Amino acid sequence: MKIKAVIVDDESIARDVLAGYLKKYCPIVEVVGQAQNIKDAVPMIQSLQPQLVFLDVEMPYGNAFDILEACQDQHFETIFITAFAEYSLKALNMSAAYYILKPIDITELVSAVNKIQMSILKTEEFNRTQILLDNLKLKPEKQQIILPTMQGFDVIKTASITKLIANGNFTDVYLDNGSKKMICKFLKHFDDLLDAPFVRIHRSFIVNVNFIKSYSKSGGGTVLLSDGSELEVSATYKDQLLKMFEG
Repeated sequence: MKIKAVIVDDESIARDVLAGYLKKYCPIVEVVGQAQNIKDAVPMIQSLQPQLVFLDVEMPYGNAFDILEACQDQHFETIFITAFAEYSLKALNMSAAYYILKPIDITELVSAVNKIQMSILKTEEFNRTQILLDNLKLKPEKQQIILPTMQGFDVIKTASITKLIANGNFTDVYLDNGSKKMICKFLKHFDDLLDAPFVRIHRSFIVNVNFIKSYSKSGGGTVLLSDGSELEVSATYKDQLLKMFEG
């Protein structure tokens, strides 16, 4: 997981030093933008939607709190960085933020980033749980599923999945827009997770019956999907497939 970050500081040297420290000591942080004042910072944050913003407290034409007020509809963690010790740690931490004095201490920087990482992970876990709870209230066609990726995870509607095919330690998930996602989960994970209209037809295949065009008994049994693909139906799973079409 990478943490997208923006650095806001009116001193270019200070921005470069911090970016260098992050690259060397906190590689989980990816600096996606830098701004030198409030005028540049606000639209940058709104556009890039970072998960973390490093804010110099005092800048010309305003301060860090003006930026936070202007971006109050954005969701991100904050680490304040300043040379002015009169901004108390206690006061800043009341806003669930972190505070580092200049010159930056590497140990403090790493500690703050680690805490931010844990906070983000907890938030993502809460969001994943909330999706699962929300699904219980939704009709099948509106339910969603979480697909873990190398970058994080994707949330997609289950109704858009046409088929899932085992691929070693991975599962290839095919969508109705023609795209494919390779997910680091065994097919059994999805077999346990997905209910009707999904059905397992083979040790290597799960299909969404809404995308089945035809079934043929010949050759032991096959299904033709709307994308033109033909998949084998094994004897072990044939009965549960046919039950999906009873009545």
